[in-house]
Amino acid sequence: MPHQQTSDGQDHSAEHSAVNRSGSRRTFIKASSATVTAAALGTVAVQVSPSASARPLTVVDEALRAGRPVSLTPACDGHETPAAAEGPLFKPESPERTNLITPGIRGVELEFTGTVYDTACTPIPGALIEFWQCDQNGDYDTTGYSLRGHQYSTSRGAFTLRTIIPRDYTGRWGTRTPHIHTKVQTPGGPVLITQLYFPDGTQAYGRDFAALNAGDGLINRACTIALTGPVNGSYKGAFDFVVKTTAP
Repeated sequence: MPHQQTSDGQDHSAEHSAVNRSGSRRTFIKASSATVTAAALGTVAVQVSPSASARPLTVVDEALRAGRPVSLTPACDGHETPAAAEGPLFKPESPERTNLITPGIRGVELEFTGTVYDTACTPIPGALIEFWQCDQNGDYDTTGYSLRGHQYSTSRGAFTLRTIIPRDYTGRWGTRTPHIHTKVQTPGGPVLITQLYFPDGTQAYGRDFAALNAGDGLINRACTIALTGPVNGSYKGAFDFVVKTTAP
C-alpha cells in the first residue's frame, strides 16, 4: 500500500498550523445512558528486567528503584489535556479497532491504556477516540488506513490501544519527534485534537529520543505517555485524557 514519504524532504509544514478542513472532523452524536459515579485508578507491580536500560524512564524510575507498585497514570487534576495541531494527514472514517498492528506493520510494539475524564474528573463512557501515526520508517499511509483507527471508551471511560512506536521524520520545518495524533470527543461535546509523545529514555530504532524531543519546537511534555519497559522489546504505558464536555 503506497505511503507518503516524510523523510525525503516533502513539505509537511501544514502540520504546524491548526487545520480545520470541512469534513475533516467526524460528526459524532452518540447518546449514552450510562452514568458513572466513581472510578479508582489501578496500580501495577513493576519489576526491573535484567535487560532493561541502565537509563530508567523518569516517569517511574523512583518507584522502580524502590521496588514498589507504580500508578501508571497520575490522578486526574481537572486540567484539560493540551491541544495541538491536527496536521494535514488526518483521514475520516478510519476502522473501529483497538489494535493498529495489522499484517505488514513492523516496529517496536506499544500497548497503552488510559481513561477519558471530564474536567470534574468523572470518567466518560462512550467517548470517541481516534488515533493516527506514521510507521517505523517515518511514513504515513495516505491511501489506506494503516496505523489509523478509532474506538469508544468503555462504561468506565477506559480505552486500550495496541500499536507501534512511530519514528521521527524530517520535512520543511525540520525534524518532528515521534508522536501519535489523537482526537477525543465526548458524546455531543467538542473535539480535543492533540499529539502524544514519548519519554527521553525511550529505546526504538536506534534513535536518541532525548535529542529528538529537545529539538522539536512543537512538543508539549504534558502529553508524554508514561512508559514501562522495554520488556522483550515491547513497551507498556498509560495516558489519561481530560476533556471538556460542553463547548466554551
